Amino acid sequence: MSGIAEIGAPAAQAVERMLSAGRARAEAIGARVHVAVVDGAGNLAGYLRMPGSFLSSGELAIDKAYTAASFAMATRDFGALLERAPRPVRDGLLRRPRLTEVPGGCPAEMQGRLIGAVGVSGGSEVEDEDIAAAALAAMLRDDISGRE
Repeated sequence: MSGIAEIGAPAAQAVERMLSAGRARAEAIGARVHVAVVDGAGNLAGYLRMPGSFLSSGELAIDKAYTAASFAMATRDFGALLERAPRPVRDGLLRRPRLTEVPGGCPAEMQGRLIGAVGVSGGSEVEDEDIAAAALAAMLRDDISGRE
């Protein structure tokens, strides 16, 4: 038995396809966004900023991906979880750097294992989640993930 735990990560090709699919979906719906992909430890694996997107949306997209990877749940669900939490827990978590309950972050899972997350920011909540879903679908459709 090893004392080393492997951290899941999308392969480079998966990251590229996720970013490309996110951009294509954003263009199709007329949104200008930032798309961030992180590995299972929340480390940035890929990033895209569309021209004309809000400057402040960049860090928020990364934060959404980080939060989704940290809790293995969508940021919308993390927000719902915090609504049921005692005030000190909710306030304490939301004071932590990089954690956010703003919708648009979704975990990426492959074969029941967390391998990362995607975060999208710059559109409405619905647009950000739709673009994130398109990015995840591209990863799953092409079945190209795993450690490099």
